[in-house]
Amino acid sequence: SNYEWTTWFNVDHPGGRGDYEQLDAIRFYYRSRVCPVPRALEARTTDWVPARDTGETVHADPTVGFWCLNDEQGPGRNCSNYSVRFLCPKDYSEVLHGVWGVWSLWNPCPALCGQVGVQVRSRSCQSQTLSCSGPKVEARSCNGPECPMTDCHLQCMMGKVNGECDACTCEKHVLLGSIRGAGGLVAAGATIVRSGKLLALADHNGHFRIPGVCPDGNTTLTVSVQNHSPLDVSVPLSSEPTSVLSIRLERTEKLRVLTNPENKARREGHSAVFCCKVSGTPKPEQFQWFHNDTVLERQSDSTLLLKDLSPQQSGEYYCRASSPAGAIKTKPAFLTVLGKSQPSCNPVPVPHLIRLPHDCPQNTSDSLYYDVGNCPAATCAGQLDNGSRCKDNVAFCCGVAKMAKREIQCQGYQLPTMVVTACDCQKCVETTAIVHGRAVAADTGEPMRFGHIFMNGVRVSRTGYKGTFSVQVPTETARLVLTFVDNMQKFVNTTKVLPFNSRGGAIYHEIKLLRKKEPVTISSTETNTLEMGEAEGRDPMVQIEIPPHSFYKQNGEVFVGNVKASVTFLDPRDVSTAAAAQSDLNFVGDAGDTLPLRTYGMFSVDFSGEQGGEPLNAGEVKVFLDSAEVQMPEHLNTMKLWSLNPETGLWEEEGRLQTEKKRRGKREERTFLIGNMEIRERRLFNLDVPENRRCYVKVRAFRSERFMPSEQVGGVVVSLINMEPTPGFSTNPRAWGRFDSVITGSNGACLPAFCDDQRADAYSAYVMANLGGEELEAVSSSPKLNPSVIGVPQPFLGKLNYRRTDHDDSRLKTTAFSINMAKPSTNTPEESNGPIYPFERLKECEEAPFSAPHFRFSRVEGDHYDYNTVPFNEDDPMSWTEDYLSWWPKPMEYRACYIKVRLNSPHELNVRSRNMGGTHPRTAGQLYGLRDTRSIRDMDLNNVSAVCVEFKCSGMLYDQERVDRTLVKVIPQGGCKRESVNTILQEYLVNHLPLAVNNDTNEFTMLAPLDPLGHNYGIYTVTDQDPRTAKEIALGRCFDGTSDGTSRVMKSNEGVALVFTCGDREGKQQSVFQTSQISPGQSGPSAGGRGDSRQNRAVRERAGPMCRATTENAQPGIQSEDAHNLDENQYRRPVINIVDCEAY
Repeated sequence: SNYEWTTWFNVDHPGGRGDYEQLDAIRFYYRSRVCPVPRALEARTTDWVPARDTGETVHADPTVGFWCLNDEQGPGRNCSNYSVRFLCPKDYSEVLHGVWGVWSLWNPCPALCGQVGVQVRSRSCQSQTLSCSGPKVEARSCNGPECPMTDCHLQCMMGKVNGECDACTCEKHVLLGSIRGAGGLVAAGATIVRSGKLLALADHNGHFRIPGVCPDGNTTLTVSVQNHSPLDVSVPLSSEPTSVLSIRLERTEKLRVLTNPENKARREGHSAVFCCKVSGTPKPEQFQWFHNDTVLERQSDSTLLLKDLSPQQSGEYYCRASSPAGAIKTKPAFLTVLGKSQPSCNPVPVPHLIRLPHDCPQNTSDSLYYDVGNCPAATCAGQLDNGSRCKDNVAFCCGVAKMAKREIQCQGYQLPTMVVTACDCQKCVETTAIVHGRAVAADTGEPMRFGHIFMNGVRVSRTGYKGTFSVQVPTETARLVLTFVDNMQKFVNTTKVLPFNSRGGAIYHEIKLLRKKEPVTISSTETNTLEMGEAEGRDPMVQIEIPPHSFYKQNGEVFVGNVKASVTFLDPRDVSTAAAAQSDLNFVGDAGDTLPLRTYGMFSVDFSGEQGGEPLNAGEVKVFLDSAEVQMPEHLNTMKLWSLNPETGLWEEEGRLQTEKKRRGKREERTFLIGNMEIRERRLFNLDVPENRRCYVKVRAFRSERFMPSEQVGGVVVSLINMEPTPGFSTNPRAWGRFDSVITGSNGACLPAFCDDQRADAYSAYVMANLGGEELEAVSSSPKLNPSVIGVPQPFLGKLNYRRTDHDDSRLKTTAFSINMAKPSTNTPEESNGPIYPFERLKECEEAPFSAPHFRFSRVEGDHYDYNTVPFNEDDPMSWTEDYLSWWPKPMEYRACYIKVRLNSPHELNVRSRNMGGTHPRTAGQLYGLRDTRSIRDMDLNNVSAVCVEFKCSGMLYDQERVDRTLVKVIPQGGCKRESVNTILQEYLVNHLPLAVNNDTNEFTMLAPLDPLGHNYGIYTVTDQDPRTAKEIALGRCFDGTSDGTSRVMKSNEGVALVFTCGDREGKQQSVFQTSQISPGQSGPSAGGRGDSRQNRAVRERAGPMCRATTENAQPGIQSEDAHNLDENQYRRPVINIVDCEAY
């Protein structure tokens, strides 16, 4: 026989989607051990069972390979692990060539009637590893159709009617033209069509020549080329024998959603309108509406009108728009259809616990928590007119209908509070969403000073001297995409998709910027290779090869001369680069769904002329990715090149990468993934593969270690870094593949992540949380796991391998944890309700009850306590209640006021502000709220500490009819005597009557000023659209003692309003943050320790890196900031030992 079988090959395992023994992958690993065209194929399992005897559904083709899909097997079954071999000729040539695919059909003959034309057909090389020999394109002559003899009614202003009677012909006229694509690059191969018939193709220079076209001003030609929008151009009126057209095509714009449908509530029998607005080039041609993922027939407009509603029509609605450029889906909107007499809101408030001052334990339970009730702000059916609108003219939400005053008995006094007694539908509280933060270098933290911030191509803000920024989110924004541009050209232009709180409030983001790599000088007339991802002892990960004469100016002219080339690479093998990743690594699939990518590296390209710095584009550029860095075999065939759309923040495909062996310089032969791209107006590119193994992780954030529903914090940015699989799994364990961030709401947050159902440790993730620049603390994992504190029961917790970052080294931070991303097993009940949810159960994750497993973060509890008579959650501006005793009288404008107090005492003491109505007849003598704050010891002065105490600002109350000057009492703890009052402040109070009585020297009383006084008075006032931001800025100024600066170190001699001298003995009465309380439903010791209070962080920041704060067991009577961690059965409180700080 002239044929023989090869050896057996096994290059894949049945994990993931199945077992793929593909011919190209086998050639990649085994080079020439398989002939170019195998005649037959055999497959067997690794247990030597022939494929035909396994009973499994399999596929085989000797020219492609063998594959078995897990989804095609029976319930609970997966594919076996197969090996294959091929039948090959004994004497096939060692010089291998790839295999051509079949020829395409001949294209239609373009010749007109009575003329001769040329037909072409093509074929493609089917091998990704071998080149094919022979022509790729063939041509043959063809005759046009016979000219019809029918009457023709076409009349020509010029020339004569052609034989087909569909155009005018001017035999002596020639049309010449030049076609450029995006960025001025030549549009080689562009088609020029008239009335659906191809007239010409542009040559390699983008030029074309068409004889016979009449320059009558009425002839319209359609010009198109791949990845660009078609353009209709008219041949201008001319009497010359030659006309010239210069055509510039614009890049195709993927569809993008401008307006999503909004949630609505209606009553039975009423109508509802949903709308979606989608843009793109070309514009969307078709719209489809879906109800609960079922397409609605005969609904093909961008507006959906639902009449005579019934309860069965409740549910989710979204639209999908389509165009030749692709499809996209909007976010779903939820429609609630209520019965005619059904209450629009649940009139009974849900429980909402607030924490009381330390001296107000309740008699029946001895608890410091009190239920004041709450009305969740859900969309409800209000009193709407009969108009059919995309957006209701008034938004209605469930809110507080009635409140009642209650008196809480405390030790020696009564504390008033307002309790919600009924809920109803009313107008929603108007709020503003804001993102703010700092833009800094990822390597050194250097701020990007005075940089520009763009949204949708329009500059909306700029960074300050310290890199700070603030941007108000436009209403109806579903996806906030901002691009940060550095005027100084130090940093790469950075596009970020920033999560924000749609319910209002400010979210803090730290924008990490990649520093531009120093440019190198290259010649435009030579072949240039730029390398990226170099590491010690390793070859570069990516190379870019630029052929000669590939650089173009912005007007399309070829550039000749020296080029400054800067290529900056973000290497995923370095975990520290994850925060600098651009966008959110998502793309829109063919069906319109937003899908995730897994990155193998991003690179930013910047070309400019050496003389003058003119920006340059580059034509056909080759990208080489070392295949040794792609150790997941299934990724080799799915790797693509992507570019980032800076307006949508989505990645768009530039082309596929093919496997090819190359000898690069003098190095040994290596295998690369090679792709082509053009570098034009987009300069950020990505080497990615789509990944479909997806899950969600449930995370909640808390104000303290009291892990209960009322202690949850919204507006926390929770981030997850998806790490590469662990050693033993087929990929690089050191690299990260994806970075995601979400915002916590009233029910926590669900973080997307890659996961695996075959091996628990296939993927892992690091999770961290940040609130306003403060890193939150994860629950401890050592010395042993405490499932009840972590929030996840065993045995699933052990399977997830939960580890806080300091698990093995106590010197590390405690602000993150790692877990295995194990997809929950459908056959294991204890894994079915969190904290990991399969991708298709997102809604279940978002609506999970508090009792369902989840991971936890908590704030390092600060040395302060806030109490409001009218409860208000600063994390949720929509929780604001219209009441005369509301601490914040306007929900769109938050004014924070602080007074600075210096204490001459060897101890740090608690200072309280008691805030009551002063001059308004509706509130006089009634309590607005209390603020307790602990002083911070001065690092440079002995026996001195200072404190910034918040008080309620004077001003208009909620009705905006009359001002109230708040009566503020500042009361230090223990035996203190008022020594002095800032003379400028005293003079202001005397000149702005009435003047409060100040007979008690143990405290200070004032009618708070109406004016926003500054540091000269010791008063610090800031107004902002977010309460937390206003307080943070005012507190920073108060610490610094200036009206425009900020500090985290208390400066006790700067900008002081009051001075008290206190006795040597620390007050016996404990403040609220010195008392350990166990939350309702909790028992036993709290697991793990806590981080530093703000005072201790300030101590170390001021003292410097040599300050080693140590702890020792507290003796009876000594107070501790961290007393809330006390296990009353066996632990003693730690005390900070300042004596060991060597730096001061």
